[in-house]
Amino acid sequence: MKSFPFVVSLLVVMIIGASAPNAFAQFQSGGVNKPGDWYVGEGLKVGDQFSYRLCYVDYKECAEFQIDFWISGEKKTGTEEKWLAQTVIYDGNKIVKGEMELGKVAPEPTGGSTELSVYRGAFKSSLAWLSAYATNSPGDAVKGPKKFSAPSWGKIGNIGGEQIIPTALETITVPEGKFETVVIQWKTGGYFNNVWIVDEFPFPIKASTWAHVAEGIPPQEYRFELLDYKQNVKTDPFSGIVPTPLDQSTAGCPKNYSLVEKRGNTKQFTMIVEVKYGPPNPVPSCQIEWFINFKNKYDETKFLNQVHYDILVVDDSLKPIRSIAQDDGRQKLFSASGQVQTFTIVKEKPGTAHYVIWIYGTNPEQIIPPAEELDYFQVDIPISSKSSQTPIGTTLNIPTWIKNNAKWWSAGTIGDSDFISGIQYLINQGIMKIPQTTLGSSTGSNVIPTWVKNNAKWWSEGTIGDQDFVSGIQYLITNGILKIKQ
Repeated sequence: MKSFPFVVSLLVVMIIGASAPNAFAQFQSGGVNKPGDWYVGEGLKVGDQFSYRLCYVDYKECAEFQIDFWISGEKKTGTEEKWLAQTVIYDGNKIVKGEMELGKVAPEPTGGSTELSVYRGAFKSSLAWLSAYATNSPGDAVKGPKKFSAPSWGKIGNIGGEQIIPTALETITVPEGKFETVVIQWKTGGYFNNVWIVDEFPFPIKASTWAHVAEGIPPQEYRFELLDYKQNVKTDPFSGIVPTPLDQSTAGCPKNYSLVEKRGNTKQFTMIVEVKYGPPNPVPSCQIEWFINFKNKYDETKFLNQVHYDILVVDDSLKPIRSIAQDDGRQKLFSASGQVQTFTIVKEKPGTAHYVIWIYGTNPEQIIPPAEELDYFQVDIPISSKSSQTPIGTTLNIPTWIKNNAKWWSAGTIGDSDFISGIQYLINQGIMKIPQTTLGSSTGSNVIPTWVKNNAKWWSEGTIGDQDFVSGIQYLITNGILKIKQ
């Protein structure tokens, strides 16, 4: 056993269609018969090496990847002491290598290699998520170490949020071995979320949690399990690992562009597919940004859940030439929510490329639908030999106070209107320009997705860049969740 996606106008109104839940959740009492306490990072030290299988809802809708990290040393930034973690990501057929900086009070990633930015976000919101409640802050009753016997460790942040409580002692087996754990549990929309922790072990051993949705089937928010753990590793275990070369020539690739919208039924009329992509005339070796919505054919205000699909490039006879899923080292793509934002690299020559959204069917993630009649939605895209895009914005130069607003808004310190005023400033100053062609109609839920506040928080902390944040705002506008009156 081991111990151890606003209503801005030049008149600002926000439309949020979800009704507020009941004011407060009933207090739930937990606690287990085990002495001692725990916090995220407990016992972490130089020489520790971890390997986890992990997925997170805001990264390809919980597509799994492996993260290996080794605490190679310590680093001081200003007055803050940090751990330095050498990190390798195995994501499909891609290897990404870099380093992360982890705080010592709470081992959340606060910086590191640019290549790891999206994975740092996933790490922070899954492996280190409990640090919002239990940190190495002795004497802090709110965020200090939490006792296993405590009736509650806190309450999740949304109105009506449930208590996070220790509920049981449980022996579990993961690839690393068998562990005697404490189950930390809370309820979201009728689903139980579980995180399994071990006393004096820095990170949880296993987790399975679900995103909160007002209706329909909730998507997996994150899940992970420990694959391997070593102590006292003296030399770099990743020294011989070569990262996959970047599959994109960033020089000359457009970063600001308008979106083209396509919409219609699939070939077999099983669903409605809405596609928005940009830039309008993509260039070989650069990216296409996709926003794809799968909707009910009888009621287009409702998204379809659990869609198995792929993005293919086909010839004139519909014969597949290229599969984006296979490019990514996966058999198929999966959308739990029916709302997709993704990027693909253009490998096609100048001319018209036949892209199709290939539909396999709807089923739970692990149950692949059987092959039936061909069902797809075709999008022909003109591939350009040179960049000739319609710009959405100028070089970003975002004032510091807007980042502060984003941080306070993500934490609930300020309201939506204060945050919106900052976005309105960006538009009025020409820092972020939204052409008329990008305006969407409100056919969705009018609920700002959780990932937008996560983006705002990560952006304010430097975990993601300006363009990633602006792309999130543009997504809300193009999908009619945030509206602009021009």
